[in-house]
Amino acid sequence: MPDLNTLTALIAPEAEALGFALVRVAWFETGGQGSDEPTLQVMAERPDTRQLGIDDCAALSHRISDKFDELDPIVEAYRLEVSSPGIDRPLTRLADFTDWAGHEVKVELAEPMDGRKNIRGDIVGVDGDNVHVDDRKSGRLTFAFSNMGSAKLLLTDRLIASTAPINSDGADEVEADPIHDEAQEE
Repeated sequence: MPDLNTLTALIAPEAEALGFALVRVAWFETGGQGSDEPTLQVMAERPDTRQLGIDDCAALSHRISDKFDELDPIVEAYRLEVSSPGIDRPLTRLADFTDWAGHEVKVELAEPMDGRKNIRGDIVGVDGDNVHVDDRKSGRLTFAFSNMGSAKLLLTDRLIASTAPINSDGADEVEADPIHDEAQEE
């Protein structure tokens, strides 16, 4: 498995040069979407929209590919996947818990806290390096950010309502072509 800290150190400046914030760099031995290839997943976002368009993904992918062709930091064959974190995004930075306060999150802790590893509830916020979540079962829980294994926003109506589309220009102008069924003509 490649060293993710090294890869992140190579990728972050490429994302920043395009004005993007790096959200996550992850390695999967078997890629998603039916692929058996190892996959390097890179998630980034525009700080102003918290999203990344298809052209942005392509631009970042090209920069990473050029850098990796030059330095060859991964010895095995792999697939590069560059994407926006999406609406039900992973929370990977302490600031994410501040930015998404009020939204529902599912957290898996690295080490159990009071006998439990999973927390699900509304993000309250951050105090220093501690994250506060109003858990559905246990009430307000506080855990150290360093004890977070993984966290992800849960898709809710509230999250959908608070997330604006990247660009809706021309959405009112879309005209659908009627479906033409040759079988009905016979």
